[in-house]
Amino acid sequence: MHLKYLRAFAVLAEELHFGRAAERLAVAQPQLSVWIRRLEQDLGVVLFDRTSRTVRLTDAGHAVHGPILKTLESASLIERAAMLGSSAVVGQVVVGYAGASSRDVIPPLAKAVRAAEPGIELKLKSLVYGGLAPAQVSTGAIDIGFARLPVRDKDVLARVFAYERILVALPEDHPLAGAETVALKDLAKEPFVAFPATVGSNLRDATTRLALEAGFSPRVMQEAPDSYAVLSLVAAGVGVSLTLSSVTHINPPGLVYRELAGPPTYLAVAVVWRDQGVGRATQAVLDIFEQIMPTPAYPPGRILS
Repeated sequence: MHLKYLRAFAVLAEELHFGRAAERLAVAQPQLSVWIRRLEQDLGVVLFDRTSRTVRLTDAGHAVHGPILKTLESASLIERAAMLGSSAVVGQVVVGYAGASSRDVIPPLAKAVRAAEPGIELKLKSLVYGGLAPAQVSTGAIDIGFARLPVRDKDVLARVFAYERILVALPEDHPLAGAETVALKDLAKEPFVAFPATVGSNLRDATTRLALEAGFSPRVMQEAPDSYAVLSLVAAGVGVSLTLSSVTHINPPGLVYRELAGPPTYLAVAVVWRDQGVGRATQAVLDIFEQIMPTPAYPPGRILS
């Protein structure tokens, strides 16, 4: 069973079109057809249903799709190891990320890993919400993730690499928009826009906690899936929101950011990984990340944990 047959299968399974798949593989379409037939002969099954109009995976095709992709990944690592030599660190590290705080560190991390350990492949996985990262690390779905404290999973370790200040986001025509700082108690009767409560958002939890400390329960009138949507809704006058200093680059027309009254309040952002069984490649990435993003000094004010 040749690797070129497996690569042909993987590309055709993605494209479901012989012409496009052949173009990606830089071969003639008849050659691609030959490779697929030979793979089917080797396996003794039909992998694709073909008609003059459509191409789709058979049940057997669906069954072998995952194992073939894993085989191709392993082959890639073997080729990389052979090219780099036995002294290099070779492997794939799955990195889960979500939110502005982690998106900003992915490019410098990828650049530093490529420079220091070219045998390591970073596989990026978007999690939508950082609160999902510890559980994903715990189950082995990802090797490294980025999350805001607190991290309560017992088999997950965390190291802080940034502190994000909690701010108030208001419509620009809000009565409090002209103030330099906003006391949270003054928002007690306001409608709030927030992340969904069911997805493990640390910012949503912090909003509820701070509001209760100020003497009220926030009325979340609209939920939204990400900071861009939340802040756009605030700008449109749907409500107010607590947000973070890492997203102040988002500036839809009609939005203003204001400091919370009192001492600054922060959420800590951490890189998380499994307590046990960390592979050589994962440890190398963690070491590189600590070099480029060391733990900062404890900021003045309050850190929620």
